[in-house]
Amino acid sequence: MKITDVNVWLVEGVKYNWTMIKIYTDEGYTGVGEATNWPGSPIVEAAAKHAGERIIGLDPMKTDFIWTKLYRDLNWVGPYGASMCAISGIDMALLDLKGKVLGVPCYELLGGAFRTEIPLYANYWFTGGGHNAEDYAQQAKLVKEAGFNGLKFDPFAHTNYFYGDDLSSNLSLTPELQRRAHDVSKAVRDAVGDDMDMMIETHAMLNMKTAINMAERLADLNITWYEEPAGPESAETLQAIRDRLHPGVSICVGERHYTRYGFRPILERQLSDIIMPDITRCGGPSEMKRIATMAETYNVLLAPHNPNGPLSTLASAHVCASVPNFFKQEFMFNDVSWRDEVIDHPLNIKDGSLVLSDRPGLGVDLVEDIMEAHPGIREDKEAFYV
Repeated sequence: MKITDVNVWLVEGVKYNWTMIKIYTDEGYTGVGEATNWPGSPIVEAAAKHAGERIIGLDPMKTDFIWTKLYRDLNWVGPYGASMCAISGIDMALLDLKGKVLGVPCYELLGGAFRTEIPLYANYWFTGGGHNAEDYAQQAKLVKEAGFNGLKFDPFAHTNYFYGDDLSSNLSLTPELQRRAHDVSKAVRDAVGDDMDMMIETHAMLNMKTAINMAERLADLNITWYEEPAGPESAETLQAIRDRLHPGVSICVGERHYTRYGFRPILERQLSDIIMPDITRCGGPSEMKRIATMAETYNVLLAPHNPNGPLSTLASAHVCASVPNFFKQEFMFNDVSWRDEVIDHPLNIKDGSLVLSDRPGLGVDLVEDIMEAHPGIREDKEAFYV
């Protein structure tokens, strides 16, 4: 069997464009994948098209060979960013194709299922109202009523500081904004109760002093994790922050770490209690499985980052099904109305969990007419961190 063609679509999503991929073969088998990243989705689209051209004529069943070949070929332009997103989407599509050839779901190719109901935590649930404590609390209650037992949000967002052009404040927050962040977070905790997981994002948008100060202030709210108190550039900076944090505050990082090589210093130095690789960035399902296995040796939990499209959601869930050290998977609580229309079987969300089918591969195909009816927006939307 040989790969004969690779098609790429840019599709509008609720937060940013999805980059969708379909691989075709000379025996009629196809596989679908997703390479979504933002901002700069047209760059990812171009990278996916180029990487797709490089695999024409190869045997699609040799998934690890193709991953390694693309990684080594494209390493010259950098092992991260758009090139790794392209590799991630192609790996996902190849694993889907292989599952369809063999007649088994992807989680069987990844070692078999520990579980087929994947607990989710909600993100992007706070899109209505005025982003104040009262509105956040009301919307958080809707998440709980929907059956989710975890939610995440960035209480530091939605300020002129984050989205203006003035960067002179050096990633600080005024005392008023610090109080607001705590008030919003406390309102959410009071609304959902003590038994629900509450994750706090920072998007690495705070300087060290502010990040540490806010972690101390939020510790009394029993937060499940404090996310990205430092960016991915320096394990030493993350180490310095971890050493000064309240001992009851867990750290979660990983949405901007690429491949097992990027996670290695995080795990070796035990800087994160939970890691959150993004399947459309880290190297696809094959690489996420390898990262999860590495994390298991350090007793670190897996909680995939996933503010992406439906293929990313499904592929992440197949990896989560196959590993013992899984915690929860991110899920976009509010999304575009066509999310379940671009795939031929809708996502099966039940009581805050994604229920995986036993259909081959990822269990779905892409619906080209729907994707083409919702083309990607070529100019990035206003920044809205989730």
